[in-house]
Amino acid sequence: MRHASTRSAKRIGLLSGAAVLAVGASLLPQEALAGPGDYQRGPAPTEQSITAERGPFATAQTTVDGPNFNKGTVYYPTDTSQGTFGAVAISPGFVSPEAVVSWYGPRLASQGFVVLTLETNSLVDQPDDRATQLVNALDFLVKDSSVKNRIDPNRLAVMGHSMGGGGSLKASELRPSLKAAIPLMPWNNDKTWQGDRVPTMIIGAQNDVIASPASHSKVFYDSLTGTPEKAYLELRGADHMVAISSNVTIAKYSIAWLKRFVDEDVRYEQFLCPAPAPNQQISEYRNTCPTG
Repeated sequence: MRHASTRSAKRIGLLSGAAVLAVGASLLPQEALAGPGDYQRGPAPTEQSITAERGPFATAQTTVDGPNFNKGTVYYPTDTSQGTFGAVAISPGFVSPEAVVSWYGPRLASQGFVVLTLETNSLVDQPDDRATQLVNALDFLVKDSSVKNRIDPNRLAVMGHSMGGGGSLKASELRPSLKAAIPLMPWNNDKTWQGDRVPTMIIGAQNDVIASPASHSKVFYDSLTGTPEKAYLELRGADHMVAISSNVTIAKYSIAWLKRFVDEDVRYEQFLCPAPAPNQQISEYRNTCPTG
């Protein structure tokens, strides 16, 4: 009888443990319970959908004032039926207003992201200042903005052009919990980013004489030895200012990178791995090839 009692006690213990786990799980935020594919937003992508000027989500926008950055515009999907969205903060470059990065707002938001394009406190802010303001912008989005309930605070990313791109590298170092970073023609005097742990896609311009790939983008890419995944895309025949107006190639690969790493959406793997071959738009592409 002792054996039967022991078996019964073990069975009761297992059932009790399972009940405790079930109750504990029910108290966790939904995002904490997410499994593979749970962050997928929108239909399966195609070449046409990822290069379209607008994605599947209708969007709205609102202007904001800081704090801890000058001002900005928040673009967001109006759909609330698919759960929360990842968020992206974007900084312009040296002596550039928010307007030069405004095209990213509706483009990315319509693909299923909350996007804040910001204007820095001073147009001459250096990369480190822009990094701090990018992080501040993300904190504002998830804590104080009118759309905070639409955002998953655990799925955040940064982008930036020129010194804003250099700032996005620094922001990744400041906030290693970020899911993705996309520096565009980045400029920074700091060339060592071995401590960066954020999946990073650097987009450079072949004919850039302000932040030449040989002195900036490629050096940054080579120094990213600690990132779980990285890529370098170089735009054929482009100059430093290519990122400040609508560009299909920049949009396509930015969307793919954000979807893959912010949304953990392996449906976008097809655009990143195997690596795209050089073509009329791309002069060079390097990567570590993300795996689904």
